[in-house]
Amino acid sequence: MTVDEMLAAARSTLDRVGPAGARELQAEGALIVDIRPVANRAAEGEIPGSVPIERIHLEWRLDPAGDHRLPEVHAELPVVIVCNEGYASSLAAADLRRLGLRRATDLDGGYRAWLAAGLPTRPGPTPAVP
Repeated sequence: MTVDEMLAAARSTLDRVGPAGARELQAEGALIVDIRPVANRAAEGEIPGSVPIERIHLEWRLDPAGDHRLPEVHAELPVVIVCNEGYASSLAAADLRRLGLRRATDLDGGYRAWLAAGLPTRPGPTPAVP
């Protein structure tokens, strides 16, 4: 399987959202999770209210049945994963769905689509959840 095939398979399981949809979900209580590297968050900023979690910790912090999950995480929590342009986030969101986070998805176009849409940002980097 190629990475393009992996990406297509991952996206076939997701109801991806654009920037406006992600903002609406956030207003309704969804968790926005930023998996971008600290250098990108420092250079480009962050989505207000988002939680930075490095990719290597993602499954442990968002496994609804895990001992190391964030306290607010449960199987029905809507979660929108954000990366730079919406590629790594698709793979990550599909992984989270396999863990039982049924409403996990990602931001189509990533943080850069959010920025291009003129939506609010804040300076970064916020320390990532360890």
